[in-house]
Amino acid sequence: MRIRQFWVAASFTVLTAVAWCQTTSSILASSSMARATSSISLAQALQAAQNNLDVSLARRALAGAQGDITAADRAPTPVLSTKASSINLQNGIGGGNLFRDKRIDKAIGLDWTYERGNKRELRTQAAQRLASAAQEDIEEIKVQQQITTAAAYFDLAAAQERIEQVGLIARSAAQLAATAARRVQAGDLAAQDAARTEIEAQRASTDLASAQFERQRAALLLAQLTGFSGMGVLQAQADWPARQALEAVPQETTYPSVDARADVRAAVQRLEAARAALDVASAQKTRDITVGTSFDHYPGTSTRQLEFRAQVPLNGFLGGYNFQGEIARAQAQVNLAEDALEKTRRLAAADFQRLQQDRQGAAARALSYEASILPRARKVAEMAELAYAKGAMSLTELIDARRTLRSILIEALSARTDHAKAASAWQLRQP
Repeated sequence: MRIRQFWVAASFTVLTAVAWCQTTSSILASSSMARATSSISLAQALQAAQNNLDVSLARRALAGAQGDITAADRAPTPVLSTKASSINLQNGIGGGNLFRDKRIDKAIGLDWTYERGNKRELRTQAAQRLASAAQEDIEEIKVQQQITTAAAYFDLAAAQERIEQVGLIARSAAQLAATAARRVQAGDLAAQDAARTEIEAQRASTDLASAQFERQRAALLLAQLTGFSGMGVLQAQADWPARQALEAVPQETTYPSVDARADVRAAVQRLEAARAALDVASAQKTRDITVGTSFDHYPGTSTRQLEFRAQVPLNGFLGGYNFQGEIARAQAQVNLAEDALEKTRRLAAADFQRLQQDRQGAAARALSYEASILPRARKVAEMAELAYAKGAMSLTELIDARRTLRSILIEALSARTDHAKAASAWQLRQP
C-alpha cells in the first residue's frame, strides 16, 4: 500500500511540475511579447483610422469626381477642317506648285457649336453635386472606420486584461495543485481530489494560452485598421470609460437629427445631382447651333473665297425623336435617388435608436457587474479560500467557488467591453 501511495504521489508531483512549466512558459511568452509591443492610446487609434486605406480609397473617388467637374465645365471645342475638291480627273490638274498653282479647290475652315439651354451650367452643377456627395462619403467612412477601430481597440484592451485575470487564475490553480500533491504525499488528501486540482490547473493553463492567441488576433485587427503594423504588436492603453459614465447614461429617448449625418447628406447631394442630370437631359431638346467659316483657294477662278455656314439639328421634327429615352432614364434616376434618400434616413433613425439602446443596456449591465455581482463573487471566493484553508470546506466546493469567480470575471469584462464599444459608437455618431 505504501508503494502504491508513493507512486501516486510521485505521479502527481510530475504532473504538477509539468503544469508549473506550462504556466511559467506562458507567462514568460507573455512577458517577451509585452517587450515587443507598441503602446497606443484610443485617441491615437481614432486619429489613425481617419487616414487608413478605406478613407484613402474614398479620397481617390473624390479626386475623380472633382475631375468630372473640370470635364463638365467647358464649352465645346472648335473643330478645324480642311478639304480638297473639284479635282478634274479628265483634263488634269495642271502643273506647278501643289498649293498655289494646281487646279484644286482647297479650303480650310473652323466650326464651333454654340450650346443653348444652359447645358454647360447644368452639367457642371450635376458634377459638383456628385463631388459633394463624394466628400460626404469620406466623412461617413471616417466615422465608420473610427467606430470599427474603437471596437477593435477595446477588444484588444479586454484581451489584455483577460490575460491578466486568467494568468492569476492559472497561478492560483497551479499552487493549489502543488499543495494537493504535497498533501497526497503526506497522506492527507485522496489521490482523486488531487487529480481534480491538476485538471483545473491544466484547464487554466489552456485558457491562458487561448487568451494570448485572442490578444494577438485583436492586435492584428487593430493594426490593419490603423496602419500601425510596422510598430510591433500593438498594446492598448485601456482607456476604459469611468464609472461615472455608467451612472450618467440618460434613459430618455432623444436622438439627433438624421439630416446632420454624413450618409444622409451624401444621399441628399446625389438626389440633387440626379435632378440636375434630368435638367441636362431635358435641355437636349433645346437645339444647339453649329456655326463655321472656311477660306477657299482655287487657281484660275479665285484664290480668296470665303464661306459661312450654320447647322441646326432637326430633332423633334424629322424622325420625331426628341430625347424621350434620355429624359425617361434621368427621371428614373431621380426617383431612385429619392427612394435611396428616404431609405438612408430611415436607416439613420434606426441606427440612432439602436446605438442609444445598446448604450443604455450595456451601461446598466456593466454597472450591475461592477457595483454588485463582481464584488459579491470576489467576497464569496475569498470566504471559500479561507474556509478551505481552515478545513471548513471541501475541495469540491472550493473549485466550484473558483469557477464561479472566473466566470463572473469574464462576464464582467465582457460587459465593460460592450459598454465601451457602445459609448464610443454613440459619441462618434454625434453630429
